[in-house]
Formats: sequence, C-alpha cells, structure tokens
Amino acid sequence: MMATMHALERMADALLRGCGGEKVTLRMPAPAIAGDPAEQMGLAQPQFQDFVLVPVTFRRLRPKVGAKNEAAGYELLVSATAVETLLTSLAYEAASVLFQNAAGVLVGEALLRVDSCTAVEMFGGVILYRIQLHDPLALLV
Repeated sequence: MMATMHALERMADALLRGCGGEKVTLRMPAPAIAGDPAEQMGLAQPQFQDFVLVPVTFRRLRPKVGAKNEAAGYELLVSATAVETLLTSLAYEAASVLFQNAAGVLVGEALLRVDSCTAVEMFGGVILYRIQLHDPLALLV
C-alpha cells in the first residue's frame, strides 16, 4: 500500500509540474522570542519566515454567475510531498492548521489571504492540497 501511495504522490507532482510547475511562497509569522522585553511589550516589529512551495498550480477562479462586486478568488493546488515536508519541519499536526496560521501566500508580488485548505485524497492518502485564496492583502511598510 505504501508503494501505491508513493506512486500516487509522484504522479500528482508530475501533473502539477506539467500544468505549470509554478512556485509560490508561504509567509508564516516567526516564532516569538522568549524573554525579550520588547517582544513582551509589543514593541518589536513582527517578523516573518518565507517557505517556498513547489510544485504548485495557480489559477484564477471564475466569478459566480450573478455575483456582484465579487472579490477575485484564486485556487492553488499544492504537492502533498511539499506540504508534508513543511509540516514536519515546522512541527504542525495538520495542513489545515498550517495554512490557517499563515500570514498569506506570496504569488509574484501579491500577498493573498488563505480562505480554506482541502486535502485531495486517493486510496486513503493525501496526494495534493487545494488552497482557496482571496484578494491581495496590502503590504504594509
């Protein structure tokens, strides 16, 4: 069964590379520094860590028929192997928690807000993740 899952993960990675093979950056808040007085008083400027996700496929979603003033929606398909590696290194239990805690996804110069994360499963194992993104967030300087 493990061999089948590895083959399915490799197949999903190959499909993502073949359908664009883009890379995006997941922006995560940096961990707080214990014992730092400026950090404890809220004086320290927030720090972020960037993690590259590859392979991914990124596309703009069509607005719903009849929807007025609908904000731009995007979909990101991310390799399960890339997400699993990140989960292990950052000590998160689930991909949904990882993406909920993210400050956003950097695509080109636009920082997009994560709305939801859905696992795409086949034969009982996750082969990729579907991430729903929304409007570019303003980059504060």
